Amino acid sequence: MKKWLTFILIAGLATAAKAQTAPDNSSPAADVLSLKQSSYDFGKIPQARPVTHVFEVKNTGKEVMRLDNVQASCGCTTPEWSREPIQPGATTTIKVGYNAALEGQFNKTVTIVYNNNQTKTIVISGTVYKAPTTSAPENASLTLLKH
Repeated sequence: MKKWLTFILIAGLATAAKAQTAPDNSSPAADVLSLKQSSYDFGKIPQARPVTHVFEVKNTGKEVMRLDNVQASCGCTTPEWSREPIQPGATTTIKVGYNAALEGQFNKTVTIVYNNNQTKTIVISGTVYKAPTTSAPENASLTLLKH
């Protein structure tokens, strides 16, 4: 009986200690960056023709938020964003461009660093196909009509 009481007491203390170390979402470190969408699929896109998508970012916190850096996973992906502070409840955008050099599937990440050390990741994806070198084949009969 004593062993059971000791076990229950230790288990209760461990549970209480764990509950005290759980994150407090009301603290200043709580996530304040909200994305309307965290990924975008371009579908099928032609090779060597740049495409862009605009992601909407909202400050859901009670303090001013800053986007410190927005970094792409490779050089073929280029993010553009405002360095201006984002007021509580306000939104801003991150424009992500992609220029495909290779055919096939792609999946690229863009990491948003905000409020000095917090991060969030957005993803772009799609399939690149080889675009024709000309818009239409030459029509030899047009040359005959010109003479």
